[in-house]
Amino acid sequence: MGRTGRFLGVGIFLVAVLGLVPWLIEATGRWDFYYTLTSVALLSIASAGVWLTFYIGRINIGQGAYALAGGYVSAILITKYDVSFWLTVPLAGLFCAVLSVFIGLPILRLRGVYFAMVTLVLTEVARLTALALPITNGAKGIASIPLPSAVTVGGITLIPDFAELANVKLAFYYVAVVLMIACYAGLYRLVNSRLGHLCRSLQQNEELAASIGVNVTYLRIVAYAISSFLGGIGGAIFISISQSVYPSSFQVADSINFMLNCFLGGLGYVFGPMLGTLVLYFGWDLLFEAGRFQLLIYASLLIFLMVALPNGLLSLRLPARWRRGG
Repeated sequence: MGRTGRFLGVGIFLVAVLGLVPWLIEATGRWDFYYTLTSVALLSIASAGVWLTFYIGRINIGQGAYALAGGYVSAILITKYDVSFWLTVPLAGLFCAVLSVFIGLPILRLRGVYFAMVTLVLTEVARLTALALPITNGAKGIASIPLPSAVTVGGITLIPDFAELANVKLAFYYVAVVLMIACYAGLYRLVNSRLGHLCRSLQQNEELAASIGVNVTYLRIVAYAISSFLGGIGGAIFISISQSVYPSSFQVADSINFMLNCFLGGLGYVFGPMLGTLVLYFGWDLLFEAGRFQLLIYASLLIFLMVALPNGLLSLRLPARWRRGG
């Protein structure tokens, strides 16, 4: 019964995001919601990576650095080397994953609070690097990035040229949502695998895990690399939508928001970052009418929710078997 209910819930979600939401947008004529929901999907992917570092007992406040790096890698490959956008997305993720290994090897040995303090400066370092390097074009950034081209295999067009589509926003919406679904499906599978159970042991007691033969350093690096990979692909797709990337495209505030998405949705749930991103994104927009009190109300509500619901919004009604993705 539990498995049937789970599959039913997944089916309803897929029908809603892939069919019902586009139909409602078309019916109401609110085309701007395509961009809004696409942004939510991409930000939730990056937030999923931050959630994974929480899963191993580390606080990651530097995901914006990898989103920015992924965006620049994709933009440079497209504009300077004429590489297909679809190929640059995994390459941007891999670049960020490799970069995170070099960065993570020394800092992942630090205790949690020191690791968090170091990651806090990563986004600013990435921004300053983008300002300084000639290949990133400094403060001018990289603009006029072409839309994704067609993908043809054996004379059959698998993905059309986005420049020729009547509704590019809808196309990007489907790309972001499908990628988000794949991301969370993979994350759910990971935390329920043997590797995921070992990662959970680090969160509970690293010394005890090491004493029974768990390779703590290896697990930390793997989790951090996957986290950075997700940040990189999120950033790569985001810059394709905006068709530009600048050193300010992702800032420290974005890194903090990625972390807040996890807290608000629920650190104990795989799908917490997805819900947290949706609520925070729309919550900030809804408070726009508050004017100069927007930030005050926003911060106060966040504090209240975290105090009232320390396990996040999903702790309200989600069945216990869904905790930790189990």
